[in-house]
Amino acid sequence: MSFQPPSPGGEETEGTARRVSRGFIVGLTGGIGSGKSAAADCFAALGAAIVDTDAIAHELTTAHGAAMPAIRAAFGAGVIAADGSLDRAAMRRLVFADGAARMRLEAILHPLIRSETDRRSAEALAAGAPYVIQAVPLLVESGAYRDRVARIAVVDCAEETQIARVMARSGLARPEVQRIMAAQASRAERCAAADDLIDNNGDIAQLQHQVEDLHRRYLERVAAFYES
Repeated sequence: MSFQPPSPGGEETEGTARRVSRGFIVGLTGGIGSGKSAAADCFAALGAAIVDTDAIAHELTTAHGAAMPAIRAAFGAGVIAADGSLDRAAMRRLVFADGAARMRLEAILHPLIRSETDRRSAEALAAGAPYVIQAVPLLVESGAYRDRVARIAVVDCAEETQIARVMARSGLARPEVQRIMAAQASRAERCAAADDLIDNNGDIAQLQHQVEDLHRRYLERVAAFYES
């Protein structure tokens, strides 16, 4: 099955205008192994500010991270590594087996992640960044980010490509990668949510070309807003 990119055009809604009024923010997402990080690196090289929510989540779950007291209280010592940080493998097994556990974890992490994402985005815009890329792995799944960003950019590739990349990068077995993918939004759901679709089935040069094109369009939108 092939997916066609949504039209990049269309009028800005009143809600979008309100979001842009505090700075132009793009939500960047994609399934595991799609190449979100590579796309974010391309945007960063062009001058966009990157706020990586996955990195924020990791910071929150280090040994002295702000989320750890609540995680320990909710899940016990079984998900705490010897150094006091989150045992990600143990937590991953737990949340894949128990939907209620996943919801408890999200209730702890998501408000903290959103708060820190907003803080870093505002800081970057105040420092002169033309716009902010918020890299959000589960943007489509959360639903809330639709009202928090001006555009959603989805990095897309074939599912077999995702599996191969994750297995090569992380050493996970194919069934485990497939379980992770099954817990995420489907490829079709992500593509349907996209304002801008980045095809990452090719090489890095092809990815860079698409990001450069989007960067130009985003700068045009920023300029048009501030001129209005």
